[in-house]
Amino acid sequence: MKVEVRQSELTGSGADLAVVGLYADESLPGEIAAAPGAAGAIDGFKKLTLVYPDGSAPILVAGLGKREEADAERLRIAAALAAKEAGRLEAGSLAWALPDSGDDAAAAEALVTGTILGSYRFDRFQSADPDEPAAPRLESLTLLAPAELAGVAETARVYAEAQNRARDLQSTPANVATPSFLAARAEEIAAGVAAVTVEVFGREEIVAKGMGGLAAVSQGGEEDPRLIVLRYSGGGSGPTLGLVGKGVTFDTGGISLKPGAGMQEMKYDMSGAAAVLEAVAAIAELGLPIELVAVVPSTENMPSGTAIKPGDIITQYNGKTVEVNNTDAEGRLILADALAYAVELGAERVVDLATLTGAVVIALGSTYAAVVSNDDDLAAAVAAAGETSGELTWRLPLHPEFKAMMKGTFADLSNLASKRKAGTITAASFLEEFVDETPWAHVDIAGTAWEVGREYTGNDASGFGVRLLVELARDLAT
Repeated sequence: MKVEVRQSELTGSGADLAVVGLYADESLPGEIAAAPGAAGAIDGFKKLTLVYPDGSAPILVAGLGKREEADAERLRIAAALAAKEAGRLEAGSLAWALPDSGDDAAAAEALVTGTILGSYRFDRFQSADPDEPAAPRLESLTLLAPAELAGVAETARVYAEAQNRARDLQSTPANVATPSFLAARAEEIAAGVAAVTVEVFGREEIVAKGMGGLAAVSQGGEEDPRLIVLRYSGGGSGPTLGLVGKGVTFDTGGISLKPGAGMQEMKYDMSGAAAVLEAVAAIAELGLPIELVAVVPSTENMPSGTAIKPGDIITQYNGKTVEVNNTDAEGRLILADALAYAVELGAERVVDLATLTGAVVIALGSTYAAVVSNDDDLAAAVAAAGETSGELTWRLPLHPEFKAMMKGTFADLSNLASKRKAGTITAASFLEEFVDETPWAHVDIAGTAWEVGREYTGNDASGFGVRLLVELARDLAT
């Protein structure tokens, strides 16, 4: 979407639809106060009212509620609602008058983000009706604001469009979005930016490297796994950041088969990989001064005569052995190899994103992603990035008792605790075994990757984590 910043009156914006926010008990701008429809404008949060000034395109009044309750998240929501109204009115261009919120930069970011995310739709596989013209898309946004906010608006555009690309990857069906499809996207990212390089390893190389987790999970299906490694060399003097994203492109549960109802949603089990790939693309587009290595282990998890069985013992990349007591706890097996490899490649701080446990949905719903970390500073940095981006996190604790629950009977570790306690934390405790002393934070996005229900993400793929990771990299860049 084209985004520009310029100063103009509402009625002179030139857009198909202009938007002005209205706080509770405050008045509309004088230029539209007497326009038809203005008398009925509603100032309640999420309320929309159309007014029709003479000689001008319609003006949409977006209720913002009480001024003291205004924040970036409310503005993202208001912007998304306005974008959807623009779609209903078939407007191709939108202009927003920057509300007075006390923080112009945060307001500009929120309006750009909410508009781009709110106007998203995934219709790649829908046939066009030859008798109906294609519905127009919202193609441009103009912020009626001071020129010095142009940089903020452009950064927000990069963030939001990267998130929408991640949503595209998530929504693409698993017969198309295979491990090789994700690898091709990584190669596309690297081809577009000189500072990014890529390596992709197939099944034979994965086995030869001793990545027993990724090899074992992939052995039940015909689709070859991929280990995808992206490096971004942006310079800077800070420590190298490692990003790891779970890339299970379809998860049946394997021999420990999932229930059939809702299994189609398991195409989303690569949401962590989608977020990491598109975060790298955005970091490179912004040219952030940071050194970065991203590792994406990608595979299907299928049941067959060759699939890994409950009770099998495998050896992970760092040499630790694992009893696979449930083949539906496969994400931690592939992440274990990837985390150990990221550390070996020089990552000095590591963050992994994964749709790892159903337990996190019970604990935190779709409002927060869980963070489990061995480092207070890194956990705080992840939380701060989430606060800024609106992708909220909540830290859960590590404890030796949780780690003890993941000890194996016949191997070093088990991939599933014997008791149904602290499922999100015990899964993270398993992952901790593969990062040594490296500062590490695990972000469980099983509750936030889809069906979030926010106005700017809807109930399908959310792309959660892209903006959080880019904001984290931006904060850490020196």
